[in-house]
Amino acid sequence: MRRRTLLAAAVVSVPLALSACGSSSDAGYSPDPEALQVYSAQHDAVTTAWAEGFTKKTGIKVQIRDGEDGSMGHQIVEEGERSPADVFLTENSPAMTLVEDAGLFAPVPAKVAAQVPAGRRPSSGAWTSVAARSTVIVYNPEKIAEKDLPASLMDLQEPEWKGRWGAGAAKPDFQAIVAGMIVQRGEDETKAWLEGLKENAKIYENNIATMKAVSAGEVPMGVIYHYYWYKDQAGTKESSGSTKLHYLKNEDPGAFISFSGGGILKNGKHQAEARKFLEYVTSVEGQQVLADSGSMEYAVSKGATSDPALPPLDSLDPPTVDPSKVDSEKVATLMTDVGIL
Repeated sequence: MRRRTLLAAAVVSVPLALSACGSSSDAGYSPDPEALQVYSAQHDAVTTAWAEGFTKKTGIKVQIRDGEDGSMGHQIVEEGERSPADVFLTENSPAMTLVEDAGLFAPVPAKVAAQVPAGRRPSSGAWTSVAARSTVIVYNPEKIAEKDLPASLMDLQEPEWKGRWGAGAAKPDFQAIVAGMIVQRGEDETKAWLEGLKENAKIYENNIATMKAVSAGEVPMGVIYHYYWYKDQAGTKESSGSTKLHYLKNEDPGAFISFSGGGILKNGKHQAEARKFLEYVTSVEGQQVLADSGSMEYAVSKGATSDPALPPLDSLDPPTVDPSKVDSEKVATLMTDVGIL
């Protein structure tokens, strides 16, 4: 059970126990009626930094309830009109689509939409992107040369790659990549690829475990998000010391960019405050908070800059995937049918 804080105008922190998937009556969680309620599946450090910066700027109290993408999305849908949530933040977009499909979001304010380029937010206007992460191949140059890496993520279903790659297939991060593949390539082609994954890949607990396995030489390469590698490289390099990154680009499914989402719940009790919070998060100031947080995620707003260690977002040549079409339920069904989940 992780800890979050209640942030007041004086930025006084009060410990708050939270649950990833319980109900609104979970022990330790009691929504403060005077505080903006943020249900967050984003990184702790990022959401807390946004909340602190917002409170300092506006004097508006923020209370954060923490969880994972899928569990928080289902939590909001289950709570429906009774949910105390005012704002929902995610790491990946499928959970946003889940809440959007349930009709629980208020439209994104025009000022917020104007701060994020059209290609970086959903066409529906039900929510907005607040950060981004790129799919990459992490590889061990002692086990495979860069020139011998697959030309496409789709190639990894072929027999020649059996036992030669890894992924945290059961986690929301990887499932978002698969969801993007469904939008781009369709369910039939994606299902065939997943069958190849089941046959060929070594399944690890998550992105970090995958990266560690590649660095240790257990597998020559793995499919992860970029920021795990950059965070580790900026620190001890304990999990990535023997690895390098490869960007597939060429609008390949392996160049998919997953957008973290932010949305306003239409039944929230603090509508004006929620709009101000999303305006802050997507402003240049709020995006600088993201860049300074050490998360190594990409800033997405106009005029905002990401950590200088990252290759520019505009240089990654990802596939065109409307974030509002990225569906977690289809992914879960396909991966269950194939026997991965």
